[in-house]
Amino acid sequence: MRFVAHEGIQGDRQRLEARVGEAELRVADTVGALMEFWGFKRALGRLWTLLYLSPDPLGAADIAERLQMSAGAISMGLAELQKWGAVHKAWRPGERRDFFQAETSIWKMITRVLRERELGLVRDTAEALSAADAVLAAAARAGDRDLRRRMGFIRDRIARLRMLAQMGETLLNAIVAGELIDTGPLRAIAAAMKESR
Repeated sequence: MRFVAHEGIQGDRQRLEARVGEAELRVADTVGALMEFWGFKRALGRLWTLLYLSPDPLGAADIAERLQMSAGAISMGLAELQKWGAVHKAWRPGERRDFFQAETSIWKMITRVLRERELGLVRDTAEALSAADAVLAAAARAGDRDLRRRMGFIRDRIARLRMLAQMGETLLNAIVAGELIDTGPLRAIAAAMKESR
């Protein structure tokens, strides 16, 4: 009789563990979809989430088994997440293999992505727009009246795009620095963009 009761408790625990695992995978898939929307690979979001939800560091083989991914995909994903500072190696006494844990400061990860990816993109855009404007300015000086009028129109549109890039850079710098966002300059840029239609 005792054996049967123990077997029933074990079965309940296994069913409960399976439900917890399913819930973890559902969360991992949801975060993976969100990360994919932000331009990262879905697998990176799934991998980070599994580590984030784990109270203990996990080995690559454990991660691969739980996410049903290949060892190669896990290895590449861990390397990329380490590059972004989203995952760190963890040490376990007496273990020779590597273990990994998630960066738990979500704000730290977001600001790093904004600083290294989005801010760089906005600055590159501003530089490209400035370079194009310089070419158009030179063409306008050398051209006839019709060409100058056309170049003036195009340069005006580029100026609006440059204002947008400036607004993006201002916002991103404030967010990354953790500063309060002064909406005054942003409203001034928005108003200037509306006026120059």
